[in-house]
This record gives sequence, C-alpha cells and structure tokens, in this order.
Amino acid sequence: MTNKIVAIQGNNPSKLNPITDTSIFLAHEIQDKNYKIFYYDPKNLSIINSKVIALGFFIKFDYKNKKFFKILKKQKLELAKCKFVLIRQDPPFNMEYISATYILDNLKNKVKIINNPTSIRNISEKLYSAKYQKYMPDTIFTQNLDEIKKFFKKHKKVILKPINSFSGNDVNLLLKFDLKLITKFIKIHDYIICQKFIPNVSKGDKRVFLINGKICGAISRVPKKGSFLSNLSKGAKAANTILTNKEKKISRLIAKDLKKENIFFAGIDFLDQKLNGDINVTSPTGLKTLYDLSGINLAKTFWKELKV
Repeated sequence: MTNKIVAIQGNNPSKLNPITDTSIFLAHEIQDKNYKIFYYDPKNLSIINSKVIALGFFIKFDYKNKKFFKILKKQKLELAKCKFVLIRQDPPFNMEYISATYILDNLKNKVKIINNPTSIRNISEKLYSAKYQKYMPDTIFTQNLDEIKKFFKKHKKVILKPINSFSGNDVNLLLKFDLKLITKFIKIHDYIICQKFIPNVSKGDKRVFLINGKICGAISRVPKKGSFLSNLSKGAKAANTILTNKEKKISRLIAKDLKKENIFFAGIDFLDQKLNGDINVTSPTGLKTLYDLSGINLAKTFWKELKV
C-alpha cells in the first residue's frame, strides 16, 4: 500500500516566503489530511540500483509560527513509496532541470507526479505559447539580429525576454535597436522573445490558474510605480479581478490543450486581453495570494481534483 507521503522537489524552504508561496500553501493543505511532507533539493535526486532515491527531510509547515517550518527527520527516501511528487523548483529550465525530469520519468508508472516530467520537458514555457501567437501582442522568437532589427523598425518600444528565465528576471524594455546590448543578451540567453510593448501594463496583467483542464481563478498584478514588470517578486501589487469573455475563451483553449499534454497545474498570463507568452508549467505561483485576496482556496481544489 502506498504511504500517505507527498514529496516536494523544490528550492530550500528557508528561501521561501510563507506569505505568498504556493508550494507551502499546497503542503499545508495536504498536511491537514494526515499526509507527511518529504522535501528535497533536485541536486539530491539519484538513481541507485534502479530505484529513484532522494536525500531530503520530512518537514511540517505551520503558518502560526514565525519560523514557518520544522524539519522532523533527515533521510534518504525511495520516491516510489510516495503517493505524489510535486515538481516545484524554480527555473531556469537548464540541463540540470531537464536531467531531473529524466530521472523522475522512472517513477511515472508508480507515483502521480505533478506536473508530468515528460510534459514539463516537452513544453517550453515561452516557446509553447508560439502556437497561440494570434492571441498575443506582436511577438517574434529568435536570435537572428536582422529579424530583431526589422522588428524594432516596426515597433518603437520593444520588450526583450529570455526564453528560459522566470519572475521577470532579465526582462528589458528598449526604446531603440541597441546592437551591443542585444548581441550580449543573445550571447547569454540564446533564443529570446521580442514583443511589442503594451502601455496598459501600468494597469496590471492577469494571472489565470488552470487545474486539471479547468479555469479555476485569477488575480490581477499591478506594477509598482515606474516599473513595467507585473511580477509580484518585482514589487507588483495583487488585486482581485474578473476575466473578460475573450480571456475566458483563450484560457479554455489552452487549458484543454495542456490537459491533453498531461499538464495538471499551470498559470497563464494576460496583458490588455492578450496572452503575454508565459505559460507556466514548471512551478506556477499565486494560489496563496488568491486565497488572501478572495478566500478562494485553490489548494483544496488542487487536491480534490487529484481525488484526495
């Protein structure tokens, strides 16, 4: 019989913010159903004698205490003994991240893994959005300088984003074609996104939560004064929001496609009713923020959809 254990592959808990963190929110909810939480860093994931082993620790989260977690027991654990494994570490989606998904592939027929490691590997969070380009601001995915120069001639203000970054890191707003800067940017990041700047970003974007092929909720994120970044980690403020019919239509389409790809939990972002190119399947965030704003507990929905 499978133990009532949820393993979380993620960043060190000491680096997490309990006020906003989705991994803690999900863990806290399942603890109340008498599940044990085993936490490990992907660096401590191994295959030994054909078994997937993680060196980590059993942990208990508690929102009431200033120190919001307590490490109960450090040990190695065969992950096949868990009922669920949650992949929750942040990008960058580099070879270390990819290698960890290959290791977890060995568990797929034994343990429910959220999100499916093969699917995470197959869906580049930003490149996957290319199939929905007609719903996006004018955007190109490239590392070709001539194509980028043409794009700048067409648009006066352009956003540059790395393909594999996250949380608004290394995102630039350019007012002109800067060969030196762009060449350096490509050298660091390879393929990049060039996207027409949308001035309405000052009014905020919308993060939509998709669980098991369904639209389950949304929040708005308003950049701090003087910023064009709507990421909460960059100082944006969250607010309640309502999706337009257009946003619902696009969200339903993507939710249906992601379910076919075996993606259980995702976050997608809209700006001025346009998909901004981020389809977050590695470590979607915002559930705790939605709960604090509205009382809607999507952690309950998450586990309910998994038949817990």
